[in-house]
Amino acid sequence: MAAGGDTDSAYAESIGAYSENTSASSSVFDFQYENGRRYHSYKAGQYFAPNDEQEQERLDLLHHVQSMVLGGELYKAPIKTPQRILDIGTGTGIWAIQMADNFPMAEVVATDSSPIQPTWIPPNLEFLIDDCESEWTFQRGFDFIRLGHMGGSIADWEKLFQQCIEHLRPGGWVEIIDFEAWGSTDDNSLPEHSFWHTWQTELSNAAEKFGRTMNISPQIKGLVDRAGFQDVVHEVHKVPLSPWPKEPRRKNLGVNMNMIMTEAMQAYSLALFTRVLCWEPAEVEVLLAGARRDLNNPDYHLYTRLHVVYGRKPPRPAPAP
Repeated sequence: MAAGGDTDSAYAESIGAYSENTSASSSVFDFQYENGRRYHSYKAGQYFAPNDEQEQERLDLLHHVQSMVLGGELYKAPIKTPQRILDIGTGTGIWAIQMADNFPMAEVVATDSSPIQPTWIPPNLEFLIDDCESEWTFQRGFDFIRLGHMGGSIADWEKLFQQCIEHLRPGGWVEIIDFEAWGSTDDNSLPEHSFWHTWQTELSNAAEKFGRTMNISPQIKGLVDRAGFQDVVHEVHKVPLSPWPKEPRRKNLGVNMNMIMTEAMQAYSLALFTRVLCWEPAEVEVLLAGARRDLNNPDYHLYTRLHVVYGRKPPRPAPAP
């Protein structure tokens, strides 16, 4: 939507809105700097990835690839006219902005630990700086809650899904979307002694020592089931990590995923490897250089999987006759 004229009223500045834990103080903008990357200051150290411009560009490209995989759809759950939508871990806010535009009559709330979202946004969208692992204080329920690409970020997934179901209105939907944090092959073309295999194994180990599971997406379906959601659907999409496929669409996906992973390796690794595994930054970069060479080797037919899981909170039981 273009700015100007009558459309000016369709956008507002709302980055000044904060959750109960984050009054509009400048402290949330006092970012932490480490090994040449910028990290959030709100509850500093609880999240592994940076929040600088380089990472924001990667997150927006990730949103683009996700849209390519899902055929341009923003979600898969069968929602129709949601009145309140919650986006947990919104990142740059690109998904929440598009949802607010698509559902102008709905209230959209989007939370993150970093105030990196734009200020020129639809008037029905509110960004909050908040920790989704703290106790939620929303006073009204939601019709749709979405969690995107949160692998490695959550210590207690069962508690998080319990809060989701408690804050959904009866019949409301939750949807989780995330890539596996693991590169696979169907033809065993990647050697076990490769830099790539070493990198993803060490990354997984570091996240576990940090108290979080990096490759959580294959477990999400079971967690959603155990939380009490009904009509749970689990979709899995194979996505190449480099342009090795011959089929044009998959090759194009591979080109984009290659760019994402080239940036993600350092974003995912620097903090965890130096803080948790006590590696020197130079050691990390040596491993990443080798892993990037493996990623770009067309003989290694690497792919990952995009998992989409959605389920419905049970409706209220019918009144007794």
